[in-house]
Amino acid sequence: MKKFAVIDIGSNSVRLMFVADGKVLYKALDTTRLGEGLADAPHLKPAAIERTARAVAAFYQRAMSEGAETIRVFATAAVRSSENGAEFCAAVNALCGATVHVVSGEEEAELGILGALSYRDGAIIDIGGASTEIIVRKGGEILYKRSIDVGVVRLYDRCGREKACLEEYCKEAVIQFGEVPLVTDFYAIGGTATTLASLILGQ
Repeated sequence: MKKFAVIDIGSNSVRLMFVADGKVLYKALDTTRLGEGLADAPHLKPAAIERTARAVAAFYQRAMSEGAETIRVFATAAVRSSENGAEFCAAVNALCGATVHVVSGEEEAELGILGALSYRDGAIIDIGGASTEIIVRKGGEILYKRSIDVGVVRLYDRCGREKACLEEYCKEAVIQFGEVPLVTDFYAIGGTATTLASLILGQ
């Protein structure tokens, strides 16, 4: 069997997906809050770097031990927006030898719509820990894609559980998206979406 793994380093959690012969065998998650404090200072905290790098290394070694021929490691907003993102990437490399690919906001949006819709038309919103992406495809063409530096970890760092603060922060942030083309099918993806769905369903 051809086996490969993908490790996604988010601002709130690290995720592992293991695939064999085109089928997802399992997924795993470790919540490490790499992006904590980014709302107040433009650098990753040493403790957050250490615990997240160790989580990545553990997933990497697990995938290796289970025969993965290829392991791709990606990082998103917390690493790309911080001043010491390279320090984190070096810490991961030192622990397990993995090279971390830091994706841009627009690349993250493109990966999101590809994963959720393949090449079908529609729109995606992905509310992450340190960024939010919106991308719209119609007639097979990307009409719009944008990433802004606001997410649930930044929101919590800035406002805690204060509803008025959260609402004001979000109102100011969403203006950055400007005019988003309207389409029939609009989907929310990622951990924030599934958490909200679970709350709505009373799970």
